[in-house]
Amino acid sequence: MTTPDTAGSAIRILLADDQELVRTGLGMVITHSPDLELAGEAATGAEAVRLSKEILPDIVVMDIRMPGMDGIEATRLLTAGAADPVPRVLILTTFDDDDNVYAALRAGASGFLVKDMALMDILAAIRVVAAGDALIAPSVTRRLIADLTGRPGPAAQKRRLPGVTEREREVLTLVGRGLSNAEIAEQLFIGPATAKTHVARLLTKLDARDRVQLVIAAYDAGLVSPSGCAHTDRDTRTGTPGTAL
Repeated sequence: MTTPDTAGSAIRILLADDQELVRTGLGMVITHSPDLELAGEAATGAEAVRLSKEILPDIVVMDIRMPGMDGIEATRLLTAGAADPVPRVLILTTFDDDDNVYAALRAGASGFLVKDMALMDILAAIRVVAAGDALIAPSVTRRLIADLTGRPGPAAQKRRLPGVTEREREVLTLVGRGLSNAEIAEQLFIGPATAKTHVARLLTKLDARDRVQLVIAAYDAGLVSPSGCAHTDRDTRTGTPGTAL
């Protein structure tokens, strides 16, 4: 299974949304961005999966609620290898109408944004996700954390972290709080390159595709609580409103 490499080329995007107006509006600004390419459009989850196999996009901007196969199942199929190379999925939906954010991230989504964000902010988020980072809109972060930590289950069922060193547990905890590599380095009094190395090792040891999955692992292991989460209003690296993970 391979992952997309967008270095030196336009980021190819597949828009999957059953609302034609959403596809048209976002598609127009993508078309006018020199570093982005609108590779295709889909109105259902099943169509998104089928088109991904044909056009091999780097990013799928995925609505959750669509007729037939929804965005969660489509995301699960895409990230499990229904298409190769595996695209990154950026969930774009109306959060107040959707209780499926956690399920979407569990299914393999690399980011979550809401439809009422400015179009240029959505494009910036696409670039963040294409670069291999993960991003969640700040307006949904607290509810997402409540969902992650409020699910019933005895402590004995918390995820174990075999092979993870004590230092890596510290790093995983800070990743779970939403800190960047630079912030982790500052917190632990280590160099940014060392922090990046620890994160890379965690990705390998926990078989995680990106930092969103590390966040989930941190919650599953009981390393992070709602009161310990860091929230930011703006991603300082990209200017994108969101919590960049």
